[in-house]
Amino acid sequence: MRKMNFLKTVITGLVLLVGVTAFAQNKTGKYEKLDIEMYPKAKPGYKQVYIQVPIEENESDLKVEFFVGIETLVDCNRHTLVGNVDSKNLEGWGYSYYEVTYDGKMMSTKMGCGKAAKTKEFVSFQPQITSYNSRSPLVFYVPKDMEVRYKVLRPDGSMKKAIQK
Repeated sequence: MRKMNFLKTVITGLVLLVGVTAFAQNKTGKYEKLDIEMYPKAKPGYKQVYIQVPIEENESDLKVEFFVGIETLVDCNRHTLVGNVDSKNLEGWGYSYYEVTYDGKMMSTKMGCGKAAKTKEFVSFQPQITSYNSRSPLVFYVPKDMEVRYKVLRPDGSMKKAIQK
């Protein structure tokens, strides 16, 4: 019985070790060599930021959802920034980049919040979805107080059926 318990413990440990190793390898993905020298320099009051995603199998199945916004104090309402995130062509290269215009305006719902304390949250423009491409970074020109966040969207591989009423 002791041998059986010992064997189970060893096997469980090995399975966990393999799982953690695979997870760690997945987190340290390989990246294409980055070259963004051909992009223009940021205008005064702006900064250049970029997203570089790792090399993946079946990249055509993946998408990148990005959010351009600011950390700010907000009440209990839903907030969104007012402005533009425009895609521009990098002349002569066939690449594109994003240029953000923002004048400090924000929209929100109008729920009564009472005496609820304000909390610090990331408030963004409407998120946008673009193709996943490890060979080309997503380059942004944003006002100095803004940041860009993103998520990689992956299909779950199964088709689901709508429910009929």
